[in-house]
Amino acid sequence: MISRRLIRIKVLQSLYSFQKTEDASLVKSEKELFFSLKKAYDLYHYILLLLIDLSKYAESRIDLAKQKKVPTYNDLNPNTRFIDNSVIRLLSENDALAKYLNENKLSWVQEPELIKNLFLAIAETDSYKAYMAKDEVDFNDDKELIMNIIEEQIAQSDELYQVLEEKSIFWNDDLDFMLTMVVKTLQRFKAKQSQYMQLMPQFKNDEDVEFAKHLYRKTIVNKSELAELIHQFTTNWELERIAFMDILIMSQAITEVLHFQSIPVRVSLNEYIEISKYYSTEKSSQFINGVLDKIVTHLKKEKKFTKMGRGLMGEV
Repeated sequence: MISRRLIRIKVLQSLYSFQKTEDASLVKSEKELFFSLKKAYDLYHYILLLLIDLSKYAESRIDLAKQKKVPTYNDLNPNTRFIDNSVIRLLSENDALAKYLNENKLSWVQEPELIKNLFLAIAETDSYKAYMAKDEVDFNDDKELIMNIIEEQIAQSDELYQVLEEKSIFWNDDLDFMLTMVVKTLQRFKAKQSQYMQLMPQFKNDEDVEFAKHLYRKTIVNKSELAELIHQFTTNWELERIAFMDILIMSQAITEVLHFQSIPVRVSLNEYIEISKYYSTEKSSQFINGVLDKIVTHLKKEKKFTKMGRGLMGEV
């Protein structure tokens, strides 16, 4: 399922777009937020399909070799271990995956060069050669190879990143998150598994949906109050001189601290400090950390928020 980290990032990106758009509509903008989260879930299925299509490409090479005018012994007696990989077979037979791909019209048919180049790169790796050379393989061997392909080739493919960027602006920062979902999915696979096994849901539960919705809405609705609070604790800075993204990150972090009782303060602060390392300036994380610490100390003193839940009784 989509992680809270990615939800926070998607909310931040949507906030940026909303604030930079004249006469932006909150309703329309919120729909775009959830559309971007849906696109991330599309990418999860798209990567699973990529594994299937790599196997299909390998099979097509075997079929072409057999059709040579003068085929060699190896052409007529090919090593089919990769195309027979049991993990890929389970993906190919999975009803939930097939249904989602069909309903959302997801396909790699327009990217034959990507499929070809990825497979050729895979075929040159030591892990692939060792797998193909084994006398026998079991389900764990099949799974290990697929994990290696994800880590060594798919995650490292500049060509794949470029193709995804061209296909959707929403996928620029999603691949690593979705690869994590794919790995978790495949780790659950067992040798004897029903075709009806469900894949990961888009969200862990309804709480994640509400988290995205309310975090986004409350940060926008309370924009003025949040800006005033930030200004109060950045007295040596004019707001205009603070990076716009820094203000958004701090506003979103404060919103989370104030309005989500079950999330520990330190979890919220750590998440936004990490996000700032990728989405703002080089020194932003230290600046944001210092300002948020002061603001949270103030809010605690003023008893502006309460934390409830297991292990949170002291966070008041």
